[in-house]
Amino acid sequence: MITRELKDLAAELTNVIDSVAATFGARAVPTVDGELDCDPAQPGQLVCWQYGVRMEDSPGALRVLTEAVRPTLEAAGWESYDRSTYREVIGRFSREGADFSVHIARDGRGVAIIGSTRLVSVNPG
Repeated sequence: MITRELKDLAAELTNVIDSVAATFGARAVPTVDGELDCDPAQPGQLVCWQYGVRMEDSPGALRVLTEAVRPTLEAAGWESYDRSTYREVIGRFSREGADFSVHIARDGRGVAIIGSTRLVSVNPG
């Protein structure tokens, strides 16, 4: 059951991720868009919304991440973290319990962005 609060948080996360994806200049294909039950010990009590997109090709993606995406998000209050591995460059962004990551293949082409809202109680009170 989606609450009004979760619906609002989902809309905000979707807008941010779609905005970041547009910065890379490629057509983004949704990969995940839905509610996730987050507490296996008490199913249906805490949920979040996950949203993600993928772009197969984005020339200059590494430059876009460092020169456009990171400064814009930091100015909007998102904290950034470098979570890169030997396989991909990963920029993680967090704000008020929500977070998302931008994954870029080391060849600088494919880009995936996935995130989730903060946890929301289904039964507030």
